[in-house]
Amino acid sequence: MQNEQNSDYNDKMIAAFIAKPEKESWYRDSFSKFNINGVDTLKWNWSWWAFSGGFLYLLYRKQYIPSLLLFIVSVATGEIPLASLILMILAGGYSTYFVYKGYKSKLLEIEASVNEEDKRIEAMQNVGGYNQWVVWVYIVIAIIVVITFISILSTFPSKNFL
Repeated sequence: MQNEQNSDYNDKMIAAFIAKPEKESWYRDSFSKFNINGVDTLKWNWSWWAFSGGFLYLLYRKQYIPSLLLFIVSVATGEIPLASLILMILAGGYSTYFVYKGYKSKLLEIEASVNEEDKRIEAMQNVGGYNQWVVWVYIVIAIIVVITFISILSTFPSKNFL
């Protein structure tokens, strides 16, 4: 009975942190891979959003320090051939772990300061969630990339190219 109550409580806390009902199951399954017998372990867990969004995915999920670090590494390795692709693959496989670590950190803080389950869930809703404005930044960046790509293609002399 205690495990069932604990599982229900964990599900509610993850749901409060993720704040997107359609994604709760995916994150719950992902988070369970990172904690084996009470030990947090970095594991590969693929996310197409993290792959394509990189540091923006982490920023969207309010993981500011990992997002900043990934941004710095992206800029620092931007001129190295294939480095961007390798970094995108690594972000796709490991970024969810940093979301999990952010969740665990907030969970421990809340549990240390709040005793009632309802108030804990409310506190998790307040610190969790996502930054909706990052979606708009991503869309603007995607539009700029497409326009730049079309502009570059239109400068080629061949009339049959475009």
